[in-house]
Amino acid sequence: EEQLQLATMQNVRHLWAAVRPNGDNRPYNLNRLELRICDLVTNPLHLLAIVALLEARLMQLSLNPSLDPLQASSLAPASLLELTDKNEALAAQASLDATLYHWQDGRPILARDWLAELYTSVYPLAKLQGFSCFLSPVQSILRQGNTAQQWLQQYYAGSSPSAILQGAILDTAREEQQLVENLCLPALVD
Repeated sequence: EEQLQLATMQNVRHLWAAVRPNGDNRPYNLNRLELRICDLVTNPLHLLAIVALLEARLMQLSLNPSLDPLQASSLAPASLLELTDKNEALAAQASLDATLYHWQDGRPILARDWLAELYTSVYPLAKLQGFSCFLSPVQSILRQGNTAQQWLQQYYAGSSPSAILQGAILDTAREEQQLVENLCLPALVD
């Protein structure tokens, strides 16, 4: 409301944040949540795994309100907000290799370790709900890095940006073809 009154936002859709509440009459009647990720994800199975991880965490939070950072953190709400902004900036720079600061107490934790902990904590619920099989690619992403990290590794090893993108195009086409074959769908026509 304050942002609308100050005209820094023209409407509620102008809230650009990593997490944005949404619904039929936002911000008053909320029934869904938009979660944004900044990394390119070309593999549909990886994207499904990321969505499944987020879905399991949201289910976990709705079943266990004591996990709410506003209740469970030793940090004040204003400090939590600052920590969130800081973590987003750090993750934007170093992705899974970023040292972030935990919402519970501000302790440093490597992003990939934090996600591994999250995976372990939500897996039983995802299994109970019948979608734990979709989580498995999260493990390979944590081991091998995400697309941006893999591209940076290639760049630091001497590949040109052009060669990296050309390779990524071929890799994506191969992955899509494998999905078509594995899903028993007719081959795509050029």
